Amino acid sequence: MLVEKSMHPDWLSNAFLVATEGGPAVFIDSGADVAPLIEAVERWGVTPVAILRTHSHHDHVENEDELGRRYSIPVLSEPGEWKWDGLEARALATPGHSDDGLSFVLDGGLVATGDTLFRDAVGGGDVATVRRSVMDVLLELPDTTRVLPGHADETTIGRERRENPFIRVWSGVEEEGSERVRVGGREATLLVWSPDYDGNGKAWVRFDDGEEATVGGSRVERG
Repeated sequence: MLVEKSMHPDWLSNAFLVATEGGPAVFIDSGADVAPLIEAVERWGVTPVAILRTHSHHDHVENEDELGRRYSIPVLSEPGEWKWDGLEARALATPGHSDDGLSFVLDGGLVATGDTLFRDAVGGGDVATVRRSVMDVLLELPDTTRVLPGHADETTIGRERRENPFIRVWSGVEEEGSERVRVGGREATLLVWSPDYDGNGKAWVRFDDGEEATVGGSRVERG
């Protein structure tokens, strides 16, 4: 598989072109400069057939109309399966960060996870729903599966199974944390702290009233 990536300098959101040599190609999201992807289409001599939308947040769809007009191709934004000559895509429902969240498995060896799973972190949103999407859907894929996340650096399913702090706690490899913190003026227990693509960290907290949330590290008052 051929993969070209473009990343927005501020949002760190990724847009990808995935193709088979001399065959069909798909764009995955469009929230970064698409010029490098268009250049790759020409360089590889491939034919775009669709735009795969992981979710509809602005930082993932900004240039969708431009690509659609240029190549007269559809936007695929629902669970399903598609097959073009030499390229297969399967969209899995992975809600939590957003109600419309999808992860796209391409030819069985690559998955675009949008804002559901990152290197060392997971997406913000309803914790229980994100957890189901990660543990019951994405971690069912083989460890060798290459992960193209919606932001920053790529990874693999196996690497995240072993090293992602959220997954290590959710799978029982490590225990929940017990550090007392404050988030937005509310007392809470810090269950997981992880690196995140923006450099500020990400936390899973349980407030004293039982509510749970994943929040950006900058919101957590520690010590």
